Amino acid sequence: QVQLVESGGGLVQPGGSLRLSCAASGSTFSFYRMGWYRQAPGKQRELVAAITSDGSTDYADSVKGRFTISRDNAKNTMYLQMNSLKPEDTAVYYCNGDLRGVLRFGWGQGTQVTVSS
Repeated sequence: QVQLVESGGGLVQPGGSLRLSCAASGSTFSFYRMGWYRQAPGKQRELVAAITSDGSTDYADSVKGRFTISRDNAKNTMYLQMNSLKPEDTAVYYCNGDLRGVLRFGWGQGTQVTVSS
């Protein structure tokens, strides 16, 4: 089995940057389409960015041009580079993966991102 652990969140001013990491404990990371999700207070969890095993990416309209998702299959690690952060980006960020459209992991603790002046 593979367990995912998110890290890298914190408090940042509007316009600032953060880099989130998602580390997998197992050796099967490369088989999954990976994604970053976020959940703001009082809101549903939403998919922010996704990356396939071969590197194809997709982003929510709200973060296009500001966020970049990447992965290092050899290190079983995925990243989310977040630039030009806005207060509305404030949320708990989670990672997960799917294979053939089916979510494969349980939700972890996530990492808190707070954008505030």
